[in-house]
Amino acid sequence: MSLSIEELDATVRAFYEGRGDTQKQAQATLNQFKENPDAWLLVDKILSDAQYPQTKYLGLQVLDNVIMTRWKVLPRDQCQGIRNFIVNFIIQLSNNEDSRRTERTLLNKLNLVLVSVLKQEWPHNWPTFINEIISSCHSSLGICENNMVILRLLSEEVFDYSEEQMTSAKRRELKQSMCDEFTAIYQLCSEVLRTATEASLIKATLETLLRFLNWIPLGYIFETPPSGQSLIETLRSRFLEVPDFRNITLKCLTEIAGLHTEPAYDDKLVSMFTETLTAISKIIPLSLDLKSTYSSSNGRDQEFVLNLALFLTNFFTMHLNVIENLMNRDFLTHGHFYLIRISQIDDREVFKICLEYWTKLVSELYDEMQALPITDMNPLLNMGIPGNGARELANYPLRKNKYTEILSNLRTVMIEKMVRPEEVLIVENDEGEIVREFVKESDTIQLYKSTRECLVFLTHLDVNDTEQIMSEKLARQVDGSEWSWANCNTLCWAIGSISGAMNEETEKRFLVTVIKDLLGLTEMKRGKDNKAVVASNIMYIVGQYPRFLKAHWKFLKTVVNKLFEFMHETHEGVQDMACDTFIKIANKCRRHFVALQPGETEPFIDEIVRNLRKITADLSPQQVHTFYEACGYMISAQGQKSMQERLIADLMALPNSAWDNIIAQANQNPACLQDSDVIKIVGNIMKTNVAACGSIGSYFYPQIGRIYFDMLTMYRASSQLIDEAVQREGNIATKMPKVRGLRTIKKEILKLINTYVEKADDLEMIHNNIVPKLLEAVLIDYKNNVPDAREAEVLNVMTTIINKLHSMMEDQIINIMDSVFECTLDMINKDFSEYPEHRVEFFKLLRTINLRCFPALLRLDARSFKFVIDSCMWASKHDNREVESAGLSMCFELVSNMAETDQQTCNAFFQTFFTTILQDVFFVVTDSDHKAGFKSQSMLLAKMFWLVDSDKLQGPIYTSPDMAAPGTPNREFLRNFVGNLLATAFPNLQTAQIASFIDGLFATNSDLNRFKVILRDFLISLKEFSARFSRKFGKHIQKRQLEIPEYAASFVDYKALKKLIKKLSATPIIPPQGDSSHHDTLDPQTSLQANKATFFFRVERELEKVNTFYLQKEAELRLRLTTLLDKKRVMQQHPQSVSKTSSRYVALEEGLKQFSMDLNKLEQFVEVNETAFSKILKKWDKTSKVCTISLCNCRHWLT
Repeated sequence: MSLSIEELDATVRAFYEGRGDTQKQAQATLNQFKENPDAWLLVDKILSDAQYPQTKYLGLQVLDNVIMTRWKVLPRDQCQGIRNFIVNFIIQLSNNEDSRRTERTLLNKLNLVLVSVLKQEWPHNWPTFINEIISSCHSSLGICENNMVILRLLSEEVFDYSEEQMTSAKRRELKQSMCDEFTAIYQLCSEVLRTATEASLIKATLETLLRFLNWIPLGYIFETPPSGQSLIETLRSRFLEVPDFRNITLKCLTEIAGLHTEPAYDDKLVSMFTETLTAISKIIPLSLDLKSTYSSSNGRDQEFVLNLALFLTNFFTMHLNVIENLMNRDFLTHGHFYLIRISQIDDREVFKICLEYWTKLVSELYDEMQALPITDMNPLLNMGIPGNGARELANYPLRKNKYTEILSNLRTVMIEKMVRPEEVLIVENDEGEIVREFVKESDTIQLYKSTRECLVFLTHLDVNDTEQIMSEKLARQVDGSEWSWANCNTLCWAIGSISGAMNEETEKRFLVTVIKDLLGLTEMKRGKDNKAVVASNIMYIVGQYPRFLKAHWKFLKTVVNKLFEFMHETHEGVQDMACDTFIKIANKCRRHFVALQPGETEPFIDEIVRNLRKITADLSPQQVHTFYEACGYMISAQGQKSMQERLIADLMALPNSAWDNIIAQANQNPACLQDSDVIKIVGNIMKTNVAACGSIGSYFYPQIGRIYFDMLTMYRASSQLIDEAVQREGNIATKMPKVRGLRTIKKEILKLINTYVEKADDLEMIHNNIVPKLLEAVLIDYKNNVPDAREAEVLNVMTTIINKLHSMMEDQIINIMDSVFECTLDMINKDFSEYPEHRVEFFKLLRTINLRCFPALLRLDARSFKFVIDSCMWASKHDNREVESAGLSMCFELVSNMAETDQQTCNAFFQTFFTTILQDVFFVVTDSDHKAGFKSQSMLLAKMFWLVDSDKLQGPIYTSPDMAAPGTPNREFLRNFVGNLLATAFPNLQTAQIASFIDGLFATNSDLNRFKVILRDFLISLKEFSARFSRKFGKHIQKRQLEIPEYAASFVDYKALKKLIKKLSATPIIPPQGDSSHHDTLDPQTSLQANKATFFFRVERELEKVNTFYLQKEAELRLRLTTLLDKKRVMQQHPQSVSKTSSRYVALEEGLKQFSMDLNKLEQFVEVNETAFSKILKKWDKTSKVCTISLCNCRHWLT
């Protein structure tokens, strides 16, 4: 090795502590060190002589990698040497108390390396391991403690983390070995727990035991051994009340509480629970206010509270019935009151643990009430009946009667813990200011839904109690004893959350009281902030109770008018809240706005539309769009067509007036469209149309019809202005404000059409009136635009139309493909990241065409159809999950569709594309970067194997006699093809291993789950080879050069290309000749991309070298074959003159044999170079984060 230990120490230190170029240089040196196949031979010196701790960790990392990837090919004496070295080093560190303390991290890493060895060696090559580790425990406490850690890590590796690390057979073998040897391990643990006094040893043993509890036989846990105490009793009596051990002990008891057990163990479970709860009461008295003490507690005590929550919820979830059936109800009540106390703590994660159990409990109690045969006692009919129903239910032997006091306390907890619902936008920020909340936290929304669900069940169980608790808490808001913004918010969110859980009469009485009190609170409070909080809560609550609003028209109208007043309020967030509440009410109560209500002279919608300008005068454009959408919901409920069309015309009068004026101006002076204000107005008009169309739906056609042709003219005009700007300024023009405004116009026009088509019912009308003019306006425009000016929304609209019209669009698919396919593909085939929106929409469009208009795909010319297949496989290579999934799904659906076509079409497709698709699927399935697509990859592979295995494909799946002799069965060809493919990609795989894998694929292709196991096992086994082979591929080429020396000079210079990538990744942009300007060093990815031309120039030269030699050899062999066949033909014409012993016959036979050998050499030459180019391009892709598919697609590798 070129690096001494001192130099390695300095390099590692530079990497961790250095900056800039120093750090980059150190990283490059360390990468080079790790890639050296002999680096592991220095590990012993590194561990003994290195002074910098991270250097030792690096050494262990190198050693661990060798164990995982090269163990099976190392000589046995080296394996034994590594094993002994690791064991001795662990013993050396763990036997010394000072070393054990100061080198704790190093010891832990050594333990992990030992477990890696065990995964390779145990049990076959190291059958005595368990006996050895148990025996060594008696030599010293330190070794015993560390051995417990090793046993824990081994258990975790085998039972918890093994699915993606080991094959299914290896997992089964190790699990069986652990189970077979567990008696000795258990006896060791029991002995330590009975006799040990060293705290760290006891803790290590308990942590190890914790990992065993979920898989060992139940007898070890519950049965009392001859020696005395059962495991549960030992845990509870010796360790639960000891501060140092209580957390890990409670974790062990929690694991036991979550086990599925037989009724025979019920008494032991009851004993465990009651005795544990008794011990808990000594540590945390039930009267203790955990909410106030939790925040000031230390970390260990807070962890104990969390562990207590997990113990109680686990036990109650699995075994609640055994505690409910006890004569003494105290344990049931006290256990749940502990959970009440824990639920009150201000810790979201702890609350979520409790909430999950509470929801399960109350839903079960509710289901029991629902199952009552007596209909007048059904809770849905009993809701809100004062007192009597609840008293009657108390006479029935319902489980809920055992929980009356607990549930009442739980209602208070759920009300106080209610979180912000999605709709509420006015909140108190960290500075105590009232502001609008822009971020919608998905975790908060989910927590709100879960808390609401629990509170709704609680309300069903006892409406009166829920109403009383909420009324009392509201009264304390009014009298000021509990007033705060946070308390007011949570209470009102809780009140809003139980909408529909009361009967109508109770709900009316309750809601009237709530609104009255809140209105009084608004009048009472001083300051705009306080009033804004109360007002937002009033709006939230009324929006949550549409049933009440529908039943009380005057109140509904008053609320809406109040919302209109709030729309003029400039306080932060109030207008947004008003608009959001208005749209919610409009959506849920839409019919009431278009009906003529008693005492009214016209439907309320008429008044709203008439005063629209006044109402929306102070709203922002975005808020105005929300208002139009709300009105649209109302208009959609108008059943009379003529009245509905009048309402639409009235609603759209303002934007239509502005639209007509702009169209008139543009007709007289087209230059007006270059005015920034005009561009902004047109964009807003289109957004208003989109908003209204979204809620009115298919009834919006009169408005669409009114502006459709002018809208398409505006689309063309905007596009022309964009083109002119691009011609003047170049592509940078697409980023300028004016052009972005014009693009917004185009995008909103497309969104409007997309929205209408999605909602439309009259498909003939869309097909005849909307589609033709649309395609005429947008397709050619899209094709002719510069890439940066193309709208991804065009692809989305095409997808929507095809999804809607299905086969009616078949005659247009060729036209659509001609206009959008190749030009979009050219935008996205350079790398995996540019034009992300186009990328996603492009593959969605292709998939939709395949699903809805499959016959149209069959009418594509061969070139275009091949591009479709290439696009599917290109998508499957993306890191973007959505794109990758779309590509694999489309390919699966395309293969399935093709298998159902007529025999001629089916045969032609699979003969042309079967092997291409198969190769690409194997490429992504063996690439760890595409692990997320494993399920889709498996489905596609299984389908392809099934098609061959079931004889679904009548024609050959190979294209030429070069691939297989005519008449070769598809099954035989597929077996050979996959075998050769894998042998070429992974030359160090055993032939038997490949054959076994292929047998498995054939045997399981009709059972996807089993197929995935076979495939996953194979991928795991590849990890042991692929890393080794990638490092030694250069040596593999050198070996082949020696085997065929006459070809040696013509192999690709793989090693030089690898070095070039490394060099270019650390090189600044190569400047033109004579340019002496300064160039900063770039990061590796940027450097590679900047020097892309340099790399590919060299690749092209290598390709030319290999290709030229190939063509020369091919011509020589072709000539020799012609000569040999001519001689053979002459002999066949005069068979009587030639015997098998004649010199002519022998010479011909020898000539044919030599020809076959030389042809085989050329085939090997092709395979090795093909693999080399594939690997070097893949290395480029991974290092530079771009893809070279365009290069690969543009030219065949060998002519």
